[in-house]
Amino acid sequence: MIAQIAREYDRGRLLLIATTNLDAGRPVIWNIGAIARSGHPKSQELIRRILLASASIPGAFPPVMFDVEVNGSPHQELHVDGGAVAQSFLYPASVSLRSSASFERARSAYIIRNAKLSAAPSETERRTLSIAGRAITTLITSNGVGDLYRMYTTTKRDGVAFNLAYIGNDFTEPHPGLFNRDYMNKLFGYGRSKARSGYPWQSVPPGLAS
Repeated sequence: MIAQIAREYDRGRLLLIATTNLDAGRPVIWNIGAIARSGHPKSQELIRRILLASASIPGAFPPVMFDVEVNGSPHQELHVDGGAVAQSFLYPASVSLRSSASFERARSAYIIRNAKLSAAPSETERRTLSIAGRAITTLITSNGVGDLYRMYTTTKRDGVAFNLAYIGNDFTEPHPGLFNRDYMNKLFGYGRSKARSGYPWQSVPPGLAS
């Protein structure tokens, strides 16, 4: 699989995965294709650790330790799920596609947000942990919407067509918790049904009039 990723990288395709460096408090975007193409003897191990870190939800799974070298001195960094900083990303805003020599080529971005765009109504128990948990859920949801607006602004600047898919309010299955098989199967069926009928991609983020 890693060899296939390397071949696709040579064809110009990018596989980028984000983690969060807890020590620095910032996101890190890993170019998996470049790592696979490097031929380094530890590239396979590094890719596995990146995948593990990107799925390490803080508080639910332990962070992943990375050995790094800064100015010749060895250090260690703790990395967790990239969602601690951004729920989704397209490409860094500092990278302008308008400066690319192939700008005349039509570009489209298809963004699939694996979540609803608003927190489901729920009565909050008058307890510290319940209040804190509800506040964190609301914060994550709001940050996810903010990520969409940031990506939309970047695509408008660069002339990239913006297309957004997300879990609509018509999916009403109660969410019993993380990785519930029955819930995930029903969510998959919902997405497949939408795709088969011709998914209505949104050209703007939620709340922004077209």
